[in-house]
Amino acid sequence: MFIDKTGMNDRLNGKTVLITGAAKRMGRQIALSLAGEGMNVVIHYRSSGDEAAELKERLASLGVKSWTVQEDFKSETNLSKFIQGVKQEVGDLNCLVNNASIFPSGDLEDIEFNDLLTNLKVNLWAPLSLSRSFVNNFEGGKIVNLLDTRVAGYDWDHAGYYFSKVLLTRMTKMTALKYAPDFTVNGVAPGLITPPPGSGNEYLEERVDRVPLGRYGRKSDVADAVTFLLQSTFITGQILYVDGGRKLLHEQGG
Repeated sequence: MFIDKTGMNDRLNGKTVLITGAAKRMGRQIALSLAGEGMNVVIHYRSSGDEAAELKERLASLGVKSWTVQEDFKSETNLSKFIQGVKQEVGDLNCLVNNASIFPSGDLEDIEFNDLLTNLKVNLWAPLSLSRSFVNNFEGGKIVNLLDTRVAGYDWDHAGYYFSKVLLTRMTKMTALKYAPDFTVNGVAPGLITPPPGSGNEYLEERVDRVPLGRYGRKSDVADAVTFLLQSTFITGQILYVDGGRKLLHEQGG
């Protein structure tokens, strides 16, 4: 079944996006939403090969092209070759969505140096390296980094993750300045949207009292925000919080 693309926003229709960590969870929803706008999708995955193949079939049924590429950001440090490989396979690449991340637990007392390095390698270095290579290999485009509403406050139980996302937030703003005017760089900071791997919706239900809107969000809320930023031609260096107002409580110390 093909999408009726009549009236579709032509800013995205026919363009190609690379989404890291696209096989599951938030990345999968972003891929489906952008395919709904007519975008071709490069599906990056680390170990979820079956899910990536299933998503590729789903995108084909929506009438867009897709490719699957595997890379482990924990072990690879020269990601310029990764972007060059994508370019050789798909040709022009218009957008990059840095979604892949890890979310290990560990407080300030427990975290070890290697734990921090692993968080930084996946959650900060990979987006920076991919963004830099994207800019060096193409003439213009758009980048969206997936952040976390926690960056507006603290996360005492996931210290390494928190540090890496705070740095990614600063990197988003720095690269927006560095790569202008040919590239835009923005961030989306989700709040209470999806439970951690291994948890169910009870994780979300137990925390809705921390959200001013009194409910948890949907993956499509985040995907809509990413779509909006990729469609925009005059927004860069901004962080869009999709968190039901949680950032406001962080700002007042809640």
